[in-house]
Amino acid sequence: MLQSQNKYDLESRTSQFSKNLIMICRKCTQDIITSPIINQLIRSGTSIGANYFEANGASSKKDFKNKIFICKKECRETLYWLQTLASALNSDELKQECRTLWKEAKELTLIFSKIALNTS
Repeated sequence: MLQSQNKYDLESRTSQFSKNLIMICRKCTQDIITSPIINQLIRSGTSIGANYFEANGASSKKDFKNKIFICKKECRETLYWLQTLASALNSDELKQECRTLWKEAKELTLIFSKIALNTS
């Protein structure tokens, strides 16, 4: 899923995360339960990379820190939606893919938390 050379390149990493998220959501059967979960998951999960790209073009340190906090919040929301989707799915294979994405989202949460903490 994640290429090792991109592990520390957050722009590539968040972009790849979005792509992986989209791929798993396309595989899911959509019904009255999963459709709203998938919608929320796509919104929060793809927002992580979009806000990180914005942070890198920030006009000030304050703007940068604000965008990083948004990245962190979107990561946390994505963790919630991934858990929720996994519990709504019948496929063990898709549940495992959700777990893998959850681990990546957790790592991204920790990374953005550390960046926010170290940005003065």
